[in-house]
Amino acid sequence: MSSQPEQAPAPPAPAAAAQLRADRRAGTWVTAFERDWAKALEDSGHSYSLTPLHDVVRAWQLRVAAAPAVDAYMDSGWDESGFVDLDDVLGTRR
Repeated sequence: MSSQPEQAPAPPAPAAAAQLRADRRAGTWVTAFERDWAKALEDSGHSYSLTPLHDVVRAWQLRVAAAPAVDAYMDSGWDESGFVDLDDVLGTRR
């Protein structure tokens, strides 16, 4: 007899999802976060490790923290037309 349930309920997405919903990027960010969170839950279930969940939370915390700096840069009007696309340099990736 096992003390572990056969199927443990999935933990809810952290409060970061609520913060994302308040941002103007919510339409794309919430969907991307939920996709990343679902994949991390699946990976955690296979590896019995919470590391994938922590990695998703850390990555999204950094994205949310960097958003004002990115907005300020985009609003500054810098011309980015002279840059080379990374895909042109690296070629197609497999």
